[in-house]
Amino acid sequence: MIPYQIKKDIKVLLLEDNTTDADLIVRHLTKSGLSFSSKTVESRKAFEEALDTFFPDIILSDYSLPAFDAGSAYKIIKDRELNIPFIIISGTIGEENAVMLIKEGVTDYVSKNNFSSLLQKITRGIKEAEELIEKEDLLQKLKTQTAALLIANQELEFQNAETEKRAVELLNANKELLAFNFISSHDLQEPLRKIQIFISIMMEKEMKTMTEDGKNNLNRIHVAATRMRQLIEDLLDFSRVSTVNHQYEMTDLQAIIDDVKSELNDTIHHKKAVFKINGLRPVNIMVFQFRQLIYNLISNSLKFSIPEVPLQITIQSEILKNEEFRALNLPNSPQICDYWNFSFQDNGIGFDAQHNQNIFVIFQRLHHTKDYSGTGIGLAIVKKIVENHKGIIIADGKLNKGVTFNIYIPVIKNAQKIPKNSKQKKQLAVVLNNDLQNA
Repeated sequence: MIPYQIKKDIKVLLLEDNTTDADLIVRHLTKSGLSFSSKTVESRKAFEEALDTFFPDIILSDYSLPAFDAGSAYKIIKDRELNIPFIIISGTIGEENAVMLIKEGVTDYVSKNNFSSLLQKITRGIKEAEELIEKEDLLQKLKTQTAALLIANQELEFQNAETEKRAVELLNANKELLAFNFISSHDLQEPLRKIQIFISIMMEKEMKTMTEDGKNNLNRIHVAATRMRQLIEDLLDFSRVSTVNHQYEMTDLQAIIDDVKSELNDTIHHKKAVFKINGLRPVNIMVFQFRQLIYNLISNSLKFSIPEVPLQITIQSEILKNEEFRALNLPNSPQICDYWNFSFQDNGIGFDAQHNQNIFVIFQRLHHTKDYSGTGIGLAIVKKIVENHKGIIIADGKLNKGVTFNIYIPVIKNAQKIPKNSKQKKQLAVVLNNDLQNA
């Protein structure tokens, strides 16, 4: 163990009225090799002034002075809460008085008849004083950190309370949304259906007797009612995808695409649409929502095809390594993982590249309703579905040369193969769902 080394040039305050004894102490410390400066005082006033101006590292005090004594001097140190070692050097104190003072807190006692242990006791006293200062500093830091921790804990409790409050508000909002869905799907659509039925009856039975203005107005009512019904249905679709369903499943998209093509078969045949599907890679998705995404994209291409030009739709997918994905420099892509890239391209009317971003804004339309029907919600739904999958969608439109949509969705590392039976599918859905929530 390395012996403790006193710092150089310590300040020694001598409380001594006998100059000879004071000189003996100074000479002994010098011979001992201690590097120090000293100041000698013999009265209470001089002692207090030295504490304020000399700032001693240690005090060596005679036990009894004519107008002052070691006990009174040490009381001053305690009252001022000073951490200064206090050693009594006396030939008259007696062992009993020395023990009593040490119990009160005096550092130690040395006899004037034997200075041999003085340096050792000075060294020990300064070491203990420094350790005490370190402990007090550590305690103060601990108190400060504890106070900061308490404040942080209170802030965390407040944030948790706010989070719980917002969660309750969100739950209530979702309940209101479900209520709105019910009203929209029943209370709003029911009278609208009746309006459409009566319009159909009038168009079938009353058109012959109507004036041209009447026929025109009835047609306009029919178009407006049809558009209103489509708007309600599209809003319902948007509200459904806004409420995220975390039932993920490892899926092959070919079955979804075939299902959508079957549903849109008449329009596909009318538009003479040709599909080119390449390298579809399985992906972990919310199947119901992704079916809606593919339906909207294909419907969009069918709607905005160029007349008399056979529509060509190219669908493909691939897995991009994280380095490849990062090289694309896409915005809002913080996840460090591989990405599944789904590409959808057509040769329709497209749009100017300046609209690549705002086509995803709800109710945003680039064409008049007279030319192309629709509500401007379809692509907003597509973007919302992609965001529900923590993904990114990029549109690249060219006027009269079609549009390409690229979708990028994070790949779950431990995604498994598609199960063959329904029980395995349910088990895998639970595993993948947990993986996504913990990602």
